[in-house]
Amino acid sequence: MIKHILSFASLLLFASIANAELTVIVNKANANQLDEKTIQRIFLGKEKKFADGSESIPVNQSPDSAMRQQFDESILGRSSSQVSAYWSKLVFTGKGIPPKEMMSDAEVIELVASNPSVIAYIESSSLTDAVKAVEL
Repeated sequence: MIKHILSFASLLLFASIANAELTVIVNKANANQLDEKTIQRIFLGKEKKFADGSESIPVNQSPDSAMRQQFDESILGRSSSQVSAYWSKLVFTGKGIPPKEMMSDAEVIELVASNPSVIAYIESSSLTDAVKAVEL
């Protein structure tokens, strides 16, 4: 009986993670208009500046996080393994350095709030008024 309850609890947890909403965030001082294509280019190292000419610094969640997988698939249009292979090739050829990785939404929010150049993503339920959500 306990085994069935644990299995059911695991399923509920997985379902809640799978349905988690993703929010792209920037510093409150960042007034740039960002669309999905621009965000893709920033996170794939193809764009190094925001439209106003200021530096853009993309920050990823940890590779094993559900938010990272969702971001890779819904925003970058690639599986996490495809994104990893993409960055491996760029690093090997000396043409790029992948975005820094953070372990939690709280760490991401703290970094974005303290640096106007950072762009990142979090689970929507973690959003605070310390940062600004990007409307997509």
